[in-house]
Amino acid sequence: MWLPTGPRIYPELFASTFGRRYALSMWMMVVVLAVCSSPAARAEPRWPARVQVFVANSGSDTVTVYDTRAGEVVATVPVGLHPFNVAVTKTHAYVTNFGSGTVTVIEITTNKPLLTIPVGRFPHGAVASPDGSRVYVANNGAQSVTVIDTASNKAVATIPAGLFPAGIALSPDGERLYVANTGTDDVTVIETRGHRPITTTKVGDAPIGVTVTPRGRVHVTNSNSNTISVLDRSGDLIGGAVPVAAKPEGTAASPDDSFVYVANSGANLMSIVSAGTPALVGTVPVGANPQGLAVTS
Repeated sequence: MWLPTGPRIYPELFASTFGRRYALSMWMMVVVLAVCSSPAARAEPRWPARVQVFVANSGSDTVTVYDTRAGEVVATVPVGLHPFNVAVTKTHAYVTNFGSGTVTVIEITTNKPLLTIPVGRFPHGAVASPDGSRVYVANNGAQSVTVIDTASNKAVATIPAGLFPAGIALSPDGERLYVANTGTDDVTVIETRGHRPITTTKVGDAPIGVTVTPRGRVHVTNSNSNTISVLDRSGDLIGGAVPVAAKPEGTAASPDDSFVYVANSGANLMSIVSAGTPALVGTVPVGANPQGLAVTS
């Protein structure tokens, strides 16, 4: 079995440290997979001081907080109904509560819920801007994206999207927001400064996951057509759809811009797609029903 060497791939987690954000975004705990070849690469990761991992527990309406340095769970935080996703800034974690149409804000120095922000119906994906000043929430039942100002912790804008918006991702500079609309088989491209959609691009059947590579290419998983669509920064398609294994859902890009990794819930596999010239280059057996993943830097 061939594997590219490089970073490690993890099930979807949400981690932060004080003074720095770590992109370990996660929907379900599925599998931990080391992608490495040399003894040095196989060494355990060295976490900076107090990295915390936030896990949304949809079945218990809580968020579990795991301290990587202590190696233990340090808090279980009550949130809203059916928490689904988490976006993390330097100071707070923002939890989308799918069942209650809200976002719970957790203060990460105390791991206590600070307040609840009303958003749209069935909030799904969430992402924080690179500078931490905004959090964007895809409202799956409201065909919209809510913009949260993190200084005031208030919703400051609502942006129209397609039907059943799910996955959401930002360009590296934070100026473009990409929203996968599962019900309309397209991606809404949003200009974040003006809070306005600038284009919509048709992709495959039931797009659900979105990731953006460091160079700005957008990769969208089409869960019913078993493909990935690749877009440029403006939202234009690059080439044809890339076939992958069955039911592609969560996706993440390697920090060196070489590969995009895809969780295939219908095949119990992870697909590996080359980022330069998009093509499937390999698959890896994982656990049952994988849905989310993340890549360390």
